[in-house]
Order: sequence, then structure tokens, then C-alpha cells
Amino acid sequence: MARAENKVAAGGTALLVAALAKALREQLGLTQEELGKLIGYTASAISAMETCAQPASDKMLVALEEHIGGGLGIFEKARKFILLDKYPPQFKNFALMEAEAVTLASYETFMVDGLFQTPEYARALIGGGFPKLSTEKLEQLVDARIARRSLLDRKDPTAMIELIVEESVLRRPFGGWDVLQGQLRSLAEDAERDNVTIQVLPFERGLRGTHAGAHGNMKLVTTKDHHHLVYLEIEDESLLVSDPTRVALLTHRYARIRSQALSPDDSLSLIQKLAGEERT
Repeated sequence: MARAENKVAAGGTALLVAALAKALREQLGLTQEELGKLIGYTASAISAMETCAQPASDKMLVALEEHIGGGLGIFEKARKFILLDKYPPQFKNFALMEAEAVTLASYETFMVDGLFQTPEYARALIGGGFPKLSTEKLEQLVDARIARRSLLDRKDPTAMIELIVEESVLRRPFGGWDVLQGQLRSLAEDAERDNVTIQVLPFERGLRGTHAGAHGNMKLVTTKDHHHLVYLEIEDESLLVSDPTRVALLTHRYARIRSQALSPDDSLSLIQKLAGEERT
């Protein structure tokens, strides 16, 4: 059933890759079985790719480029667009922008930002949602989410990344306490990257009489063309704010949230402390 659904839901990139792979295979006089042996897959896997019953994985695209790409770079260029097809509809338009961002600043109130999630945390979070997803779709979404972490290591230019999380996020378990602890350890490691700043907005902030984060999550992005935008998402709906006046207001709000958060050093100490706590 899942494969039939894939054929219907296949994106334009997957359809184009399938058509090109089949055309190049036939041009080289290869059967599906022969191509499969050449790149390390079964004939049925090649058939599934060519019919979009199971679109090409990133690993398969690399192998196709090496063995039948002819030096054109077609399958190599397709990799990031195939990845985009795996994202939820509301995130697709922002995903490519995020991957190319010069700066990215996020404020999260409910969960660890997807850019910083471990596979276990992402799987528990996505798999526990509603409506329930098939195992295949769940793994696609987890793979796509984890692939976003490449932004953390990007060079030329290096992306400067900020994350502010509510303290409650650090204490909210998905999938079990061991999953949360693994996530917190990973978050602490990311906080020590030269291009990453992580801060925690403490529980007691509201006791001070002001709490700039009451309006919810946001992502501020500066593009490679130096445009300033804000991405908002709730209940599977998204909004990309580009109006300069509105962007300026949200940027000022984010700055106030940051000023109310713990310092990066104190935030790291708290994350490390919580990561080391034994819970049952």
C-alpha cells in the first residue's frame, strides 16, 4: 500500500530522476538487474525507483551518478531536491532557504529545534504525533530532519546559528528519559561549536513581570542575498514573513527574548546538569 501511495505522492524531482535513470539505463543497454548489480541494489529496487514506488535514496543517487551519470552531475544536483520532497508540505518552501542561510536564529517553546534533534528524539517526536504515520513515512521524515544538520558543518560561508529554548523543553521527554538525556548531551555538544549559540529562557522568567516569548516560536533567517525573513509555523500551517516592518517587529521581539534568557555559559551548564540527572 505504501508503495502505491508513493507513486501518487511522488514529487516532480523524483519523477524526473526516475525518467532520467531509466533513459540512461536503456541507452547503456542495461537491464534493471544489471544496473542493480552495478550499483549494489536488487532489480526490484531499480524497478521501484523507476516507477516511483520507492523514490531513489540519497545513497542510490550517489551510486547512479557514479555509474550512469556520464559526468553530467544530474543525480548529484538532484540530491537536495529529492530531500526537499521528503519534507512536510508546510516546510518545503523554507527548507532550501534554511540550508543556504547565512544566519539563523530560532526560539522554541515546546521541543528541541529540528536542526538540533537526534535521530532517536526526532523518531519519538514525529512517530508519536497524530495522525499516525506509516513506518516508511516516519523514517523518511526522520532522515530528512537529520539531514538538516549539515547546516551546522557548512563552510564558505559558515552559518551562524542561534537557538533559544524554554527551560520546559529541556525537561519534556519524548520516547523516554534515555532519549531526552541523549538529546540533551547532543545539544550540549552543539552548544560548544564556534558557530552556534544556545540559550535557555528559564521557568521563572514570568515572575519578573515580563516574558517576551509569550507569542510562540519563530525563526529569523538572513539569506545569502542578505534578505531578512521570519518563518512561523503552527498546526501544520506555515507563514514566511517578508514585510520589512513586520520583520523588524519580530526581530526586536526576538532580541528581547534573548536578553531575558540565561547567558550561553549558564545555559550550557544547565543543559549539562539536566543531561546528567538520573530519572525514572
